[in-house]
Amino acid sequence: MKPTVILLAGPTASGKTALAIRLAQQLGTEIISADSRQCYRELSIGTAKPAPEELAAVPHHFINSHSIHEEVNAAAYERLALQYLQDIFSRHPVAIVTGGTGLYIRALLEGMDEMPGIPPEIRTSIRAQYEEKGLAWLQETLRHRDPAFYANAEVMNPRRLLRALEVLDATGQSITTFRTATPQQRDFHIIRTAIHLPKALLHERIHQRVDMMMAAGLVDEVRSVTAYRHHNALQTVGYAEIFDHFDGKMSLPEAVEAIKTHTRQYAKRQMTWFRREEGTQWFDAGEGSALIDWVSARV
Repeated sequence: MKPTVILLAGPTASGKTALAIRLAQQLGTEIISADSRQCYRELSIGTAKPAPEELAAVPHHFINSHSIHEEVNAAAYERLALQYLQDIFSRHPVAIVTGGTGLYIRALLEGMDEMPGIPPEIRTSIRAQYEEKGLAWLQETLRHRDPAFYANAEVMNPRRLLRALEVLDATGQSITTFRTATPQQRDFHIIRTAIHLPKALLHERIHQRVDMMMAAGLVDEVRSVTAYRHHNALQTVGYAEIFDHFDGKMSLPEAVEAIKTHTRQYAKRQMTWFRREEGTQWFDAGEGSALIDWVSARV
């Protein structure tokens, strides 16, 4: 019998962490995070990392596993997560993968697409323009030149945007055209689930979460990693806005409102991504018991 991976996906602030822990306890297994930022030990508040008591309730992998000194990408995550699975399957027939980084989830379950090589002169030119003109230039360039990619892109993530522009300049084609490879066959079964919330309730939860982050000391956390502000993980929602505040580009209340706005936009892009994934069984986030029962009947 092949072992089984249970995916629990969904947008930020939808309640994935608590539900994944309940599911893991029900099945007596462990959790692999699919969040591109919670792996960094120095980033806890702005990444909405599970609380210490949640991490203690069930073994978690790929949380607090790296330092901000290191760069982690989807290809590295694929290798690591497959190793985590091998380890978990030596003890349990089932493992749970949960998180909101769609590219990491796809890398683990389907493998990475082969991307074209980028001539060094193109990469150097684009990086120099980005350093001079900033993220807004990068966003606007891709919005006009590659709207299909931009519609579902992590627009606050310069590394992903730079990569897309490099591919566009090098090949004349959107990076999306290279994401059509046949999924790799994995040696485990996959059960895909995801949770959603009504938009108004999700937005309310997002706003509450941001307010809680601020009360917990987000500003101090961002200040503590200022030396690494050009790290990919820090050029994302919750960190980029506070750095803009430090730079005098906006007041602190304006930064907080920007975090809320950008988080809502990110949640919308997450939903667009996950809705495209075939074979996903969707549940209302308030129906956690229904999801657990549905999964338990299939493993």
